[in-house]
Amino acid sequence: MEGEKMSTAQIGMFVTMVVYLVAMLLMGAAVANRNKTVGDFYIGGRHLGPLVTAMSAEASDMSSYLLMGIPGLAYLSGIADAGWTIIGLAAGTYINWLVTAKRIRRYTEATGSITVPAFFSDRYGDKKNILTFIAAVIIIVFFVPYTASGFAGCGKLFAILFNTNYHTAMIGSAVVIIAYTMLGGFLAASTTDFVQSIVMSAALIIVLVFETMSAGGASAVIGNARGLAGYFSMLHTHNAVTGKAEPYDIVRIISTLAWGLGYFGMPHILLRFMAIEDEKKLSLSRRVATIWVLISMAVSVCIGISGLAMSSNGLIPQLKGSDSETVIIKVSNLLAGHGTIFAVIAGIVLSGILASTMSTADSQLLCASSSVTSDILTKCLHTKIPEKKLMTISRLALVGIGVLGVFLAWNPNSSVFQIVSFAWAGFGGTFGPVMLLALFWKRSNRNGALAGMVSGGIMIFVWKFLVRPLGGAFDIYELLPAFLTALAFDVIVSLLTKAPDKEITDVFEKVGA
Repeated sequence: MEGEKMSTAQIGMFVTMVVYLVAMLLMGAAVANRNKTVGDFYIGGRHLGPLVTAMSAEASDMSSYLLMGIPGLAYLSGIADAGWTIIGLAAGTYINWLVTAKRIRRYTEATGSITVPAFFSDRYGDKKNILTFIAAVIIIVFFVPYTASGFAGCGKLFAILFNTNYHTAMIGSAVVIIAYTMLGGFLAASTTDFVQSIVMSAALIIVLVFETMSAGGASAVIGNARGLAGYFSMLHTHNAVTGKAEPYDIVRIISTLAWGLGYFGMPHILLRFMAIEDEKKLSLSRRVATIWVLISMAVSVCIGISGLAMSSNGLIPQLKGSDSETVIIKVSNLLAGHGTIFAVIAGIVLSGILASTMSTADSQLLCASSSVTSDILTKCLHTKIPEKKLMTISRLALVGIGVLGVFLAWNPNSSVFQIVSFAWAGFGGTFGPVMLLALFWKRSNRNGALAGMVSGGIMIFVWKFLVRPLGGAFDIYELLPAFLTALAFDVIVSLLTKAPDKEITDVFEKVGA
């Protein structure tokens, strides 16, 4: 700590978290020698097992929203906001695994694509690689700040817990994430994400059990929440300031459910589908992923409700506004005060928050660096580079993007969740409709895909900064209007321009056979 010594409880938590970070670093080093080609580095040579595919996809998806965002929402306003979010995300997760996963695994193997941008050009016979270039630029634009938000989240966690310097903590966390991803590539990211999903699960269970016991049992927790107007309603939300119930209208419900549309365009999740060793194992992956998402998000909501009961009992402070997102941190501090063993357990809980952030940041680093090297440098600029040298360039590009992320994360007051929300909308609105039509509509062509990608990207910014501030019926999450706009432009432009060549439709039919 700055200016004062750590307590025994803080030392226990700190050591546990440092051990966790070192373990992630060692895991990255352990798989480093398995990266022989750029295909290994970015997609693991398509050798991912079904459990690692499922859990790494969901761990990289959830980010710190699972352990901070959802509990904070439930703590502050009840189950409506968190509940509709969960329905949207769970439905999006399941449908994405059911509809997209097998098709993109089969199609990318047929076209030889190892990245999402490369697939767009390969799918449409785009020899000028215009689609690849635009998609790569979109990934860099949205993923670099998204990665920065992960670094910032880790820095804030250490700064809050141990009163350490934010910049020191943020840089230290970033170095670990960059190092193990650079060493082990996609295999390191996927393996560590699998482990991190287990740590996240353990953190959720430990916190909920401790909260419920401390608050006087489940009946006491439920009784406390029942006394709050609109808290247990899906059609009303609790206003913590006024203490009154407010209507949760249809516009807010549609806007919240729209989060689920983002899955169809998430490059770091689509890569997991592309990397599984056998498409027949995707059914198992789908079941595991969906069950884990549903249970973990439901537990997160319960943590928020139980945390509120602890505040009512005076066990933790009353949390207002964005401070509600620190409920797990407050509970962990209380847990750590019960002795050394409990301090270590609290360290495991807090490592769960680290895990949720790191598992997303490593995947984003890989996607952004692949856009620079594999997509722009190799595919678009047709640069001929020996495989070994290209591996080195890929690692250096990853480090460079990581350093840029550190600079963007320098301001400790930046909003982590606003960045995440905007980037999620960016990928869902630009890639989602284009990906679905590329996989399932034979008449879709390069011009349509280009129009869809560009119009979706423009609509994200137009709706976010010009239309949504008008409020009322326009106060809808920008992902939904961008998704619909991109879908419409892709279909209309495809129908108005020349049909795809037979060579392209033959591959489409072969994949669908």
